[in-house]
Formats: sequence, structure tokens, C-alpha cells
Amino acid sequence: TALMDNFTTVFGHVLRRTFFPVLQRAIGFGSAFEGWTAREEEVVYRVLVPLTPPRGHTFHLERDTDKQRPGRNFRVRVELECSCPREQPGANLLCLRHHRELVRRRTQQFNLLDTLCTSCYLDVRKTACWFCALVRSTWQRLPQSRTWRLVLLPSKRSCKLRLSNEEGSFRVKVLFGVRQGASDIFVSSRPGGARPPSTVWPETYAVAEVKFFRHVARQVPQDSSHLRCLQLLAGVLARKDFSIYSIKTIVMRLLNTVPVSRWHRRSFVLQLTDILEQLRLSLEEKHLENFFVGNQRLPEEIGLPPDVRAAEPPNLFHRLAQDPAAHCQAMEAY
Repeated sequence: TALMDNFTTVFGHVLRRTFFPVLQRAIGFGSAFEGWTAREEEVVYRVLVPLTPPRGHTFHLERDTDKQRPGRNFRVRVELECSCPREQPGANLLCLRHHRELVRRRTQQFNLLDTLCTSCYLDVRKTACWFCALVRSTWQRLPQSRTWRLVLLPSKRSCKLRLSNEEGSFRVKVLFGVRQGASDIFVSSRPGGARPPSTVWPETYAVAEVKFFRHVARQVPQDSSHLRCLQLLAGVLARKDFSIYSIKTIVMRLLNTVPVSRWHRRSFVLQLTDILEQLRLSLEEKHLENFFVGNQRLPEEIGLPPDVRAAEPPNLFHRLAQDPAAHCQAMEAY
């Protein structure tokens, strides 16, 4: 995160007088930050960079109505704010809503609708492209540039970086998100299905997941093997083309229901058996519910928007329920 903190500081100076999104401090998520990265992999650090609207703009989340796309998906509608006195609309010559062209000529800056949006919606691909260009143009200002070599890898909905030197290498995958209210739930640039449109931002629970694992770490015995279970199964099942997220979902569900006192090293084999049995049952039923959506038993420190807490949880095995061939293949792989 030190790398991303340095980037954020530099970006803040570069973007200070522009109408581009304001980049907040990156939030680490995923296996590298939860402690269960498979050992044979090159470490990938995944981070989410929250975006907030620049001055004179507002973000509004609109639920995507296409039922064919799995999960919960949103669009980020961008609106220009009125900065005029309430009784005199249009009186302020620097009001973006009423004097869009005049503001552009005076500031020499395009507003967000003219740069990173398609129609009035924030565009994931344009945002990723813009961020990658920022990284490329500012890299030499960072202290890390003196000891690491940076390569930007191809990506359409994120910014993928590979850093290397004589001692080793690691990758960073940067996603972008808009927070839902003051909660731990974001809409993000991570694709939620097969090639979503560039204005669709799937809901992500990645930040809530990190907080959940930190909560668990404070509750379980010191010799708890829940992370070892995840690490082992992630390494084995990834080679069988299984979704690691389905295993992670099952582990989170068990951690939330099985007494924490039972998660000690002596029960490692029993825990593995429980996880695999839950996976088998879920595959047979073609049904595995999202852990966060509709969950009324989460730790209080994890903030969910009211509609997420009350919603019907999406089925993570939706594709298996729709595609008999895919279901047969999954059962054979198991």
C-alpha cells in the first residue's frame, strides 16, 4: 500500500485543479491482504481505489435493470451541480450546470461528462485508460522508481502493474470503485460476468470481506487453520478450473456459523472435509448464496446499505443452473 499511497499523493497534486474524479486512498483486498495466498503463485496485490466526484459534480448510483447479468450491477450517473444562489439560477458565471462552456474556456478544463463518461454515465474503460496514463506519466516521481522496474500490463477494466528488480517481482491490480453511502460496499470496475458494458459497475463486497477476516482473526484460536484451509484449497481447486470465490464464500459462511473455538489446528482435516462437503452439496443443488447480501448475522463493524441487508442473495452458481453442460463439467471436476 506504500506504493499506492505515493501514487495517490502525486495524483492529488497533478489533478488538483481538474474536473477528474478525486482518488482516495487505496484499500487492499483479496488473498494477499487476508493471509491465504497460494505459495506457488507470484504474489498479486489487489487494491480498490475509491473515486469521489470532483468539485461541481455529483455521483448517483442507478441499479442496472438487465436481469440477464448475474449479481447486482449499477451505473454511476454523473450530474453537474448548480452553484448559483437559490433565488437566481444562472447568476454564477462559474456554475458548471448553467455555464458549462464558459467554465471550460476560463479554466481550460473539460468537465467529467466530456472526458470519462459515455452519455451521462461514468465509463469503466475510459476510467481505467485514464488511470493507466496517470501511472505512466508520474512513475518517475515516485521513490520506488529508483529500485523497481514498472511494466503496465494489458487490461480494459483495471490497471495492472508488474514491478520487478534483481530480487524478485510482484504484481498490482488496481480496481476502481464508488462507495455506497458510508458502507463497506462499493460498485467497482471488476467485471461481474462475461464482458459487461463499459458503463456497468458490478457491486463488490471485497472491502467487507477484508474486514470480516480481520474480525475473525481476533476471535479464533491462535493456531486457527481457516487460512491454511483456504490456501490449500485455492491451490488445488484452481488447477481444476473451480472458482476460488465459491470456496471462500463457503469458508466465510462456516466461520460465521461454526463456533470459533472449533477452528484450531487439531481439526484441520475435519475442517477441510466440511468445506468440501458444503461445496459438493452446493454443486449438486446448483445453488450457493452470496455471503453478504441479505445476511442478518454479520459483525456490527461491517457496514451494509439497507437495501443490501434486505435483498435476496444472488446465486453464485447461477450459470450452473442455466447451463447443464457446465454443471456436468463442474461435478466431474469435483
